[in-house]
Amino acid sequence: MRILLITHSFNGLTQRLCCELVTRGHEISIEFDIADAVSEEAVALFRPDLIIAPFLKRAIPESIWSRHCCLIVHPGPVGDRGPSALDWAIQGGAGEWGVTVLQAEAEMDAGPVWASASFPMRSARKASIYRHEVTEAAVQAVIATVNRKNEPNFKPARVPGQAHALIRQADRAIDWRSETSAAILAKLNAADGFPGVADELFGQPCHLFDAWPEAALKGEPGSLLGRRETAICRATADGAVWLGHIKRAGGIKLPTTLAFAEAAELPELPLDGGYWKSPTPTWQDIAYEEAGGVGFLSFEFYNGAMSTGQCRRLTEAFQWATTRPTQVIVLRGGSDFWSNGIHLNTIEAAESPADESWANINAIDDLAEAILRCETQLTVAPSRRFRLGARRRHAQPALQEHGQSLRFGILDLPAAAARRR
Repeated sequence: MRILLITHSFNGLTQRLCCELVTRGHEISIEFDIADAVSEEAVALFRPDLIIAPFLKRAIPESIWSRHCCLIVHPGPVGDRGPSALDWAIQGGAGEWGVTVLQAEAEMDAGPVWASASFPMRSARKASIYRHEVTEAAVQAVIATVNRKNEPNFKPARVPGQAHALIRQADRAIDWRSETSAAILAKLNAADGFPGVADELFGQPCHLFDAWPEAALKGEPGSLLGRRETAICRATADGAVWLGHIKRAGGIKLPTTLAFAEAAELPELPLDGGYWKSPTPTWQDIAYEEAGGVGFLSFEFYNGAMSTGQCRRLTEAFQWATTRPTQVIVLRGGSDFWSNGIHLNTIEAAESPADESWANINAIDDLAEAILRCETQLTVAPSRRFRLGARRRHAQPALQEHGQSLRFGILDLPAAAARRR
């Protein structure tokens, strides 16, 4: 079929759906939904058999949906209607969620349902759930929908539902003196990526992002307990959470300690184990652990951006890891990103962006050189789809079965290291 994708931006979900549909032999055209006239022209020029909207921020005009079959990918289960679907689900602690493909009509998200797919929710940021669970469910539902388009006996079903309102900052507001860490993390996770949670730090308004749980530290609820590298720790009613990034009014998103010079006055809270992975939840952007003669070096940098300081610290951590009695070092990266290169925001915020650009480029090159010149261990950079943290249940039996041998697919890492030597 000729399928037109109308989308607000060419985001990860739209890219994935485009690839899946092309692989199945469909002819795809993509149009950014910036104005009714632009979308109408795209429809007239491409003459699609089907229109799919993976990611929109406004309604498809009646001039299009009244004449063509237009299907909306809604990030909510059957019956869910309205904006901020995933935000409400995360903040409300939903145990299961899903994606629904429904036909566009005058009332938003109220059209006949063509397909749906569900998934169990995990405690994670909105952007992460969208990249993984929502994207996978959307692929399932869209492929099922496309297959049903040519089934003569299939009729999409109307399902009653209840619409929710657009989530606002008043709904996200945090009461640091009375709310628990779990409740606060849910609000921060639901707003992460965009728009963040409006709050104050050091008496100045800002939006909060990049939150992490803290299991050991406590203090007066709402007080700032200390800092660690680029993050600060804030006490809650029953514990504390770490705040890794903020966005000040009129500014850009930055590491918290960089955005507020006042953070330097907070006490430093170093990890007791250095690079070793903390046994309890805390903020740790570089972590190391070993299993079966293999060292795993994680670097959980927000959105995969690597600043000058982070590159230098990671280089030091890698060089330390090479002193360990292992045969292999797996450069695991983070849970969502391995690396997205230099940190453009810290460059923009620097006193001299040109000098900071040069420093950042040199720092990331020094890291790459240290890895390339390593002669004591085999270094492995696994694909993003292999996340040991998420797939430990699969990796651990392999460790137990093979002893010193950890297998990634068909690659026996210690054996490969022996062959290299």
